[in-house]
Amino acid sequence: MRYEDEIKGKGKQVEGAAKAELGKLANDRELIDKGNQERSEGKLQETFGKTKRKVGDAIKDVGERIAS
Repeated sequence: MRYEDEIKGKGKQVEGAAKAELGKLANDRELIDKGNQERSEGKLQETFGKTKRKVGDAIKDVGERIAS
């Protein structure tokens, strides 16, 4: 799937945000930290996915230009 890392990264961000909010409600510092870490990992994964897709698109464009 072309957007797999981007989608999974967004999902991790949402999960992390939810955990952080639950941690705030429960006054659980460990859960807050875990949620924030998961959210950061999700942002990184999403960025990686976007970069990978853009590089793939650029390579495809170059290939098409060479074939023309």
